[in-house]
Amino acid sequence: MKPSTDRMLTRIKSIYLYIRKRGSVSTRELVEEFGITERTAQRDLNVLEYNNLVVSHERGVWTTTNRKIKVS
Repeated sequence: MKPSTDRMLTRIKSIYLYIRKRGSVSTRELVEEFGITERTAQRDLNVLEYNNLVVSHERGVWTTTNRKIKVS
C-alpha cells in the first residue's frame, strides 16, 4: 500500500474513533483537531458515511451509527 493511502486510512480511522468517543462533532472541530482542510475532512466523512459508519442529521454535525465494527 502506498504511504499516502496508509496515512489516509489511519486518519479516517482516527476521525471515526474521535466521533465515537465525543458522541457528535462538527466538521469545524475535526478540521481544528486533526489539522486538515475542510475539504479533506469532508472527503474523509464521505468515506465514513458511504460505509454507514457516520451520519449527519444536522448540517455539519456528525455522529456514529449503530453499525458494529471491529477496530484493530
